[in-house]
Amino acid sequence: MKLLPMPFHSVLLFVVWLLLNNSMSAGHIVLALFFAIGIPLLINSMHDQHPKILKPWKAIGYVLMVMKDIVVANVEVALWIIGPVKKLKPGFVAIPIKIESDLGITILASTVSLTPGTVSAEVSQDKQWLYVHALHVESEQDLIDSVKQRYEMPIKEIFGC
Repeated sequence: MKLLPMPFHSVLLFVVWLLLNNSMSAGHIVLALFFAIGIPLLINSMHDQHPKILKPWKAIGYVLMVMKDIVVANVEVALWIIGPVKKLKPGFVAIPIKIESDLGITILASTVSLTPGTVSAEVSQDKQWLYVHALHVESEQDLIDSVKQRYEMPIKEIFGC
């Protein structure tokens, strides 16, 4: 067992404790050391390893693309709402996903929900399907292809999952 499993967190806890108490007395230093060593040891078993960002420039491009998609989708949704409501075809679509990490699935589901006109409703128990509600579904396959190409593939590249 490592004495300092999370050294950055230990230093941060030590410094923050002393700053919060505004004291460098021996008692506060001992208590800060106790917290700096004890808390990371206690929570280390709960620490979940997330996949690392393998392609940071691709991640920046992904964020910019999603921001653009949000703006474009806002305009589309506004036009749908202004137009005749009878033309809207809302529906649920099951999208098969190949992302394996929980973080990747969360980012995918969040991206879909951030884009106006769609919202992630649920991820299946086996983590193979993302259920999405769309305000307007012309073609289920087009929505599936769009989510897989625009969002899922870049996430898999960025995180290698």
